[in-house]
Amino acid sequence: MTIETHQINHKAIAEVISDAYLIKTAEDALDLLGNLYYQGFDGAILHEQNLTPNFFDLKNGLAGEILQKFSNYRFRLAIVGDFTPYTGKSIRDFIRESNRIGHISFSNSIAEALAKFE
Repeated sequence: MTIETHQINHKAIAEVISDAYLIKTAEDALDLLGNLYYQGFDGAILHEQNLTPNFFDLKNGLAGEILQKFSNYRFRLAIVGDFTPYTGKSIRDFIRESNRIGHISFSNSIAEALAKFE
């Protein structure tokens, strides 16, 4: 795992880069959040491929549990990836609502994700 730092309006945003799943459970999310917060980051960008596929199956509640951790600690998160394969109404509504509220967002590119931290 490597972290690339982006500066947006005096905020340090961590882009977490890895070839493996970084978040499989809510505890993994909390560990990552704590690690990034301790390092002085104000927000994070994760890539879709670093989340367990179970994250995108809303029936199991994992996505809500993980994203609640970031919301509780007021730590902004952008998830970057290609979300077009997720065609179910529930996941599409979930992504749209998350983007509308803005604390947690889903983006197609790093540039789009960084713009949401402005």
